[in-house]
Amino acid sequence: MATPQEQEDLEQDELDPAAERVRRKMVRFMAINLGILFAAVMAVVLAFVYKTLSSRPEEPAATIALPGDPVEGKIVLPQGARIVSQGLDGMRVSLHLRLANGGEELRLFDLRSGRMIARFVLEP
Repeated sequence: MATPQEQEDLEQDELDPAAERVRRKMVRFMAINLGILFAAVMAVVLAFVYKTLSSRPEEPAATIALPGDPVEGKIVLPQGARIVSQGLDGMRVSLHLRLANGGEELRLFDLRSGRMIARFVLEP
């Protein structure tokens, strides 16, 4: 025989039919949302794997001349200019110049064509 406390617990555990229907709807709603969330996460993972496997290695932007294939040319600087520093990137060279009038410039040359690509005046 059940004690009064046990009977009260049993009555509290059992839901009325309306509350049971709401609980079942909520469980179904939760299951559908979890399924949608799982599908979305799987789509992102598959897209990441596809992108990783299908990407090709990048080719170098410029090739460096080999010893048997010399590149020759002439870079014309303004009268009285001095080269303060230089930088080389593939077949491009940047020259930091101090001009005769005291100003400074940064010039970028393409070594293949021998022409100046860009010129920047450095102002204090």
